[in-house]
Amino acid sequence: MNARHKTSTEAAHRVVILGAGYAGMAAAVQLAGRVKRREGVRVTVVNAQERFTERMRLHMTATGQQLAELSVPELLEGTGARFVRGWVTAVDPDARTVRIDDERVLHYDTLVYGLGGVADTSAVPGVEDHAYTLSSAQDAELLADRLARLSNGNGSKPTVVVAGSGLTGVESAAEIAERHPELHVVLLGRQEPGAAMSPKAKAHLRAALDRLGVRVRVGADVVKVLPDAVELAGGESIAADAVLWTSGTRISPLAARAGLAVDERGRIVTDAALRSVSHPEVYAIGDAAAIRQGYGVMHGTCQGGMPTGVHAALSIDRVLKGKRPKPFRFGYYHTPVSLGRGDAVVQFTRPDDSPRRFCLTGRTAVRYKETVTASPWPTYGRMKKMPASGAFWPRGGRFTRVRGAK
Repeated sequence: MNARHKTSTEAAHRVVILGAGYAGMAAAVQLAGRVKRREGVRVTVVNAQERFTERMRLHMTATGQQLAELSVPELLEGTGARFVRGWVTAVDPDARTVRIDDERVLHYDTLVYGLGGVADTSAVPGVEDHAYTLSSAQDAELLADRLARLSNGNGSKPTVVVAGSGLTGVESAAEIAERHPELHVVLLGRQEPGAAMSPKAKAHLRAALDRLGVRVRVGADVVKVLPDAVELAGGESIAADAVLWTSGTRISPLAARAGLAVDERGRIVTDAALRSVSHPEVYAIGDAAAIRQGYGVMHGTCQGGMPTGVHAALSIDRVLKGKRPKPFRFGYYHTPVSLGRGDAVVQFTRPDDSPRRFCLTGRTAVRYKETVTASPWPTYGRMKKMPASGAFWPRGGRFTRVRGAK
């Protein structure tokens, strides 16, 4: 029976959304907005904290810059969605339950799994004990405190090692070098920074790092982190007063422990509508999902995460109305990278994330990057009032078509 035809004596259809990151919030606001005036549907959002984490700004938090306090419960006010604060400690897809803080149990009819990734601190010895990460605002604040203490110290110029030359590492190294010129910043990675960019964009990125005094080591493979150094493959050691680990992410093992079908990285394998292939009452979104498109499996970004959350909400809404969900399609369109507060580079891409020739640099790129970074929260606000406003994103044309998807 459709949810809209349920009588008052029947139990409501319970939708539980795990995680209030970029994807989880998109799913929550979109679905709550669409079922707000409909009886028989109850939406619950579970998150470890009330504060919304702006992951795209954590490198700013890590250098002591104050960001706006964005409240998940406040945004959900008026939508009809309920907020539950707590850590998800277990999921039982057979019983259709979620355990919170090992104490409370929530029952669901439909689950949206949006517990995203965190820094992988288990792959290399010493990272867990001696390195800082940007997995949360609290982690970033710990690094900010350490950098402030190093900056106020006496003696030789302290060294900060940023391990990982991907975009998070680049943004973090640039931000630290700009905000703390009294520190020596070393960026280590297997690949050249901006390796996937066009020659012009990559050259601008590298020139910005050089201008900021960031020492870049390419082909560096960290094999151990010590209290005062990092060890590289081959035996070389680099002294470090602080280490920021940005090399690789891991997914919560909850999905695998629950018996959901996952890939080699622990991401839930989905069908075209973002449902778990093993448990179709479970939708997976954002970093937690292995979503196949024509170009391959999507990688985690905000630009792709928010559309997955919206599409999961649209699919659930269609199913509740007795309709079939539509396949999800998404094409990438840009890679914006900040290089401190006064510089940036924006690489425009094809839907498969390969670089186009066109890019933005300098102040124009700064304005573009800030517009992108600031957009999620007002987007949620618009969807809260007009859910249909969030259902637009690049579908990617021929790049995203999966043979056999309906």
